[in-house]
Amino acid sequence: MTAGLAPALVSGWLNTLRTTGNGGAAYSAVAGTFIQLHTGDPGAAGTANISVGSTTRNSFVFSSSSSGSALSLGTPPSAWTNGGTSETLTHISVWTAASAGTFEFSVTLTTPKAWASGDQFNQNTLTAALTPQAA
Repeated sequence: MTAGLAPALVSGWLNTLRTTGNGGAAYSAVAGTFIQLHTGDPGAAGTANISVGSTTRNSFVFSSSSSGSALSLGTPPSAWTNGGTSETLTHISVWTAASAGTFEFSVTLTTPKAWASGDQFNQNTLTAALTPQAA
C-alpha cells in the first residue's frame, strides 16, 4: 500500500521536535479514527473521488504501537454496503471524525475492489509504520 500523509499531520508531528520557546507544541492524540472509501486518489485534502456507493465514514481503532514503529488495526470498521452503484474502490482516507474532522492520511488499496450495488466492503487490515528506525 502507498500512503499519503496530510500536510497538517506532518506539520503537527514535525512541530513536536521544536523546543518550547521556539514555537514547539505537543501533538495531541486524535479523539477518533474513521475510514472513508474512494474510487481514486483522495488528493492532498482527502476529499477527491469519494465513493458514491457509500459516503459514510466508519470508525475503527488502532492497536498500540509495537517496537515503536507500527500501529495495526485493533478494531476493524463495520462493513460498508454499496447503496446502488457500480464502481471500483482504489483508496481509503483516514479522518478524525465521522463528518467534517481532520484528514490524516490516505492509502492505496493493495488490490482495487470492484464494488456493485448491494456488495459489502470490509477493511480488515491496516498498518501505519514509520521507518527506518535507528539501530
